[in-house]
Amino acid sequence: MKLKFKEALKKSSIEKNSKIILALDIPAEEPKKLFSKAIKIIRETQKHICAVKFNRHLIIPLDLKTINKLIEETAAFNLPTIMDCKIGDIGNTNKIIAEYYFKAGFNALTANPIVGWSNALDIVFETAKKFDGGILLLAYMSHSGAKEHFEALILNRETGTIKPQYLIFAEKAINWGADGVIVGATKPDKIKEIKALVEDVLPIISPGVGVQGGRIEEALAAGADYIIVGRSIVLAKKPSEAAEKLKHTITNALKSL
Repeated sequence: MKLKFKEALKKSSIEKNSKIILALDIPAEEPKKLFSKAIKIIRETQKHICAVKFNRHLIIPLDLKTINKLIEETAAFNLPTIMDCKIGDIGNTNKIIAEYYFKAGFNALTANPIVGWSNALDIVFETAKKFDGGILLLAYMSHSGAKEHFEALILNRETGTIKPQYLIFAEKAINWGADGVIVGATKPDKIKEIKALVEDVLPIISPGVGVQGGRIEEALAAGADYIIVGRSIVLAKKPSEAAEKLKHTITNALKSL
């Protein structure tokens, strides 16, 4: 029986002794060079990471057949793959997008809860189930402009209660059966709040470490379960050494908690 994504991610984390999800955010290059560089980084860092996250940095210049080769390379090292598409459209469009990505071989997709459930993300979760895939729901992004909407106070007309959007999104992640929530490492206070809601139910996955200013120690202390790292590794002269150093930083930070 195939493991659910969050279980597969946990298994990989234990086997690799790592909580790093590598983001292949490689700057635009000629497609052949981009593919070769991606392969090289995966091979060099695979011992120090527990999963690989792809985004439009690769999807736009490379076709899905080429991306499938990268996914196969990643799978050869028993690393789960995530497509960071932040899917969030009407149901029919979502269905087509999700099917393309899952057929390409991705194990999980990210989704934006702002579009709601009915005839939107319900289709995404149905499609994920069909392909034994996972869905990671955004709760709070890592960039500075995230507060404009993720911190908006929302009135529930039925109950009369008012909550910030990010807590509502975290609750939806539980209710909808997501495999994890995305919370920026740049906002440890929000990680802590969301951890109180999802602890023992869903893992918190935190991007924004390094270039964006997030600190590993603060994110882990607040309750992050996995750390997404991109440019700090892929732009390093020696990606393997950068990944190994970050892995040791995480290990030491966890020991001090």
